[in-house]
Amino acid sequence: MENIASLILEKDQIFDRLGKLIYGSVEIREVQSKKYLYVHYRDEGMLKSKYVGEYSLELNNLILENNRIAKQYKKRIREIQKLLDQVHYVETKISPEVGLNIDLARRNLVDSIYKQSILEGIATTYSDTETLVNGGKVNDMTAEDVTKVVNLKHAWEFILNEGVIQSPSNFAILCQINAMVQEGFSYTAGKVRTVPVSIGGCTYIPPIPFEDQVKEELSRIMALTDVVDASVQALLYIMKRQIFLDGNKRTAVLFANHHLIKNGKGILVIPAQEVALFKKLLVHYYETDEKGKIIDFLENKCLTRI
Repeated sequence: MENIASLILEKDQIFDRLGKLIYGSVEIREVQSKKYLYVHYRDEGMLKSKYVGEYSLELNNLILENNRIAKQYKKRIREIQKLLDQVHYVETKISPEVGLNIDLARRNLVDSIYKQSILEGIATTYSDTETLVNGGKVNDMTAEDVTKVVNLKHAWEFILNEGVIQSPSNFAILCQINAMVQEGFSYTAGKVRTVPVSIGGCTYIPPIPFEDQVKEELSRIMALTDVVDASVQALLYIMKRQIFLDGNKRTAVLFANHHLIKNGKGILVIPAQEVALFKKLLVHYYETDEKGKIIDFLENKCLTRI
């Protein structure tokens, strides 16, 4: 069974694509020897008509091809809905507080992605990050760094989806985030690593994680009653455990934000000017397991509340 969050996101994406398609039964109207194309289609059970343009064979064939695509989209929507019904998923309205938190995250999207990029050593500027987030192109970044920034955008859009934000912050969400962060970089994106790794500038060697153990440990952390504490503890756990082959810092920050935002507790990102201090505190935590200073840093320097 696919996880609920990814099904909800896919369903929303298909509805969005469907809304942009020109499709339906074709009607050709002739006015003063000129031909014009109209389509008739159903939207939420209502029959609607739309003017498409002056008739051409190319435009007519495009509509016919779109009809085929729309049929596939609608079939997949029915399949997704059936899967959601099987797990008794019921979509509910988000609370005003969570809605405000989503708005806060969206307003700060460029800033958050830029700060995460700096944390990961991605060679980007705020201006270039903004251009990429808005769908533009940049000329002074490597293709790899561009992909990492775009992947971060997609991962943020994923956790801010209203259906996804209502899903529990759990192992399935964690794996989906890493799969999006690492898309195009690894065949094992979103899967628990099975090989040893080391951490640069640190003597700590993370043990190989086992999926059942990770699920149990993560569930225990997410059961903490203080939302901010649970989010910060999860972030540190994911980073230290090095659950995935790569992208653990990006994944950890996004996962923590999913839990914060779904509970209306703000957003958390490491300020660019504090990256050096954060990395120093992180190494200290890795090597000693002492969390006091880094938790204080994350809660007081990195958290923006609504």
